Amino acid sequence: MTNPPSKSHGRLSISANLTPRDLMDESKRLHGAWCAKIVTLFPDVFPGVLGASLTGRALKDGLWALEPIDLRPFGTGKHRQVDDTPAGGGAGLVMRADVLGRALSMAARGTPDDPARWPRVYLSPRGKPFTQADARRFARAEGMTMLCGRFEGVDERVIEEYGLEEISLGDFVLTGGEIAAQAVLDATVRLIPGVLGNAASTEEESFSDGLLEHPQYTKPAEWKGRKIPDVLLSGHHGEIEKWRRAEAERLTRARRPDLWAEYLKRKG
Repeated sequence: MTNPPSKSHGRLSISANLTPRDLMDESKRLHGAWCAKIVTLFPDVFPGVLGASLTGRALKDGLWALEPIDLRPFGTGKHRQVDDTPAGGGAGLVMRADVLGRALSMAARGTPDDPARWPRVYLSPRGKPFTQADARRFARAEGMTMLCGRFEGVDERVIEEYGLEEISLGDFVLTGGEIAAQAVLDATVRLIPGVLGNAASTEEESFSDGLLEHPQYTKPAEWKGRKIPDVLLSGHHGEIEKWRRAEAERLTRARRPDLWAEYLKRKG
């Protein structure tokens, strides 16, 4: 008795492979689906939290695709070395240009050169802060490539050669770029049509119009002596909208003076 042929998109392999792994276990992939290619030393941490809830369901339904690319097989020598000591001396290790170049060149196969159609991003603490506008821009593209750094960073020549856009989650340092990559992807993928199922839900969120989101309430109407504001129970949609706008402005003015200043500038 012969064993049935295995499915090419079935169980995930944990062995080193120069081919991007499409993490859509036993699922379809819709033609033209938005795709994320992740160059990383730790491909097995993906999809991580992205495999849960609505983003995970959308991944299985083929609305978007995830292709982690294991950096280790592109390393040099017997031990597949991916890093070396900094030129000029100093602590730590720097990811090598030749190794990253081989991986990024492979990731570029079949993707547009135009960064508007296919952004190429390096997750870096010195990058510009990631914003909701970036998430919308990435979601409008056909897909994106993300490089997850480790150690003391990557050889600067790689950033220059491949025109990598440096993105940061904030003024702090992570051990590597994988957590940052998942955060950026979560913010981006949820904006792809069909992922959330309700386009209106993204229109009222924080930052959608430059303001923080207004307070939210649900049942019960009273909890521990705290009541839902009467206007939200009035059924008067015009008044509800005015209240929500006023609350969004109040919170933004108090908590994010930087956003408030930008908001006033746009209004003026």
